[in-house]
Amino acid sequence: MKYNFDEVFPRKGSASVKHDLMKPFFGTDDLLPMWVADMDFKAPECVLDAIRKRCDQGFLGYTFGDESYFGAVIDWLFRHYSVQAKRNELHYIPGIVVGIAFCIQAFTKPGDRILVNTPVYPPFVNLPVNNARELVTNKLKLVNGRFEIDFDDLEQKAKGCKMMLLSNPHNPGGTVWSKADLQRVAEICKRNGVLVISDEIHADLTLPNYKHTSFSTVSDDAHCNSITFIAPSKTFNIAGLSSSVAYIPEKSIRDTYFEYLEASEFANGNIFAYIGAEAAFRYGEEWLAHLKDYLVENIAFADEFIKKNMPLVKAVLPEASYLLWLDFNGLGLLHEELQDRLINKAKVALNSGLTFGGNDYAGFFRMNIGCPRSILKEALERIAMAFDDVR
Repeated sequence: MKYNFDEVFPRKGSASVKHDLMKPFFGTDDLLPMWVADMDFKAPECVLDAIRKRCDQGFLGYTFGDESYFGAVIDWLFRHYSVQAKRNELHYIPGIVVGIAFCIQAFTKPGDRILVNTPVYPPFVNLPVNNARELVTNKLKLVNGRFEIDFDDLEQKAKGCKMMLLSNPHNPGGTVWSKADLQRVAEICKRNGVLVISDEIHADLTLPNYKHTSFSTVSDDAHCNSITFIAPSKTFNIAGLSSSVAYIPEKSIRDTYFEYLEASEFANGNIFAYIGAEAAFRYGEEWLAHLKDYLVENIAFADEFIKKNMPLVKAVLPEASYLLWLDFNGLGLLHEELQDRLINKAKVALNSGLTFGGNDYAGFFRMNIGCPRSILKEALERIAMAFDDVR
């Protein structure tokens, strides 16, 4: 195989958050790590080769994002999402979570209301609260195993909000929002003066048979009232390079945000942030196609296993990404009991649903299946064993 995603690599002891920080979060470090959204696959050789080449040059001094780097970003956005970005509309940022925090600080003030759909990636919940803003939640509806936006509720919740944090595609459910969905979000937010921050970090992991739509492209309302974040970090498993991009087509919004970045000295990345990202965008296409095929097979494997061996557990299957949203409520156990069994009996680390929006998501857990199938099989077998008596 040209790309061997079945190969298992020892990562423990490498200062990996996923592998080496389980004890502070779970109380023990002898778990199979199926939590942090970090795949257990090596980054593409094109990225590693570009970094090696720069190291071999021997100079690692001050750097900047040059025209070649930004050209790679522009080409990627246009080829994949028909985004016609101009150089002056793009800015490097050290990470999307950091970029969202900057948005909150640059465009809102303490006490302002910020809207999110729940369940959602925990920083979306935590950042407004940690920055003394008021969190407003629009609870998604689970319809036939897929998350949908409750637009009646969104209409009411948008009133008085200053900003909406949109996970596009959705994390943890993996929903690929339709153009019509995004147009409606854009219209509601524009009418109510709500700036939309579209986190599109999982866009490149949209699986075959689905199509990602970048928020800014769906309408004039979206184009002139949004900030879009993209990154190669999840796509190519290079989150440690801290390399992301903000795209802002509307000048007034762009000027405010870019001036905030410049004034705070957040303007530049490390040398490998630029080199690794450019290599991924220019040469990583084939690797990514094979990765997505493997992820589709992992999802099918997990789905079949769960239906056969844990029929009381319901899985939301992703249309994008490598994350499963699992509903254990059919087992009739309290969230604390579920967590205890997962940690102390199954010896598997999953993200607790409580962190994705509070008590509404008791009994839910997020599972990362971006790993060799042998590891996925072992994790699922351990979980099934831990609840065998309940079945």
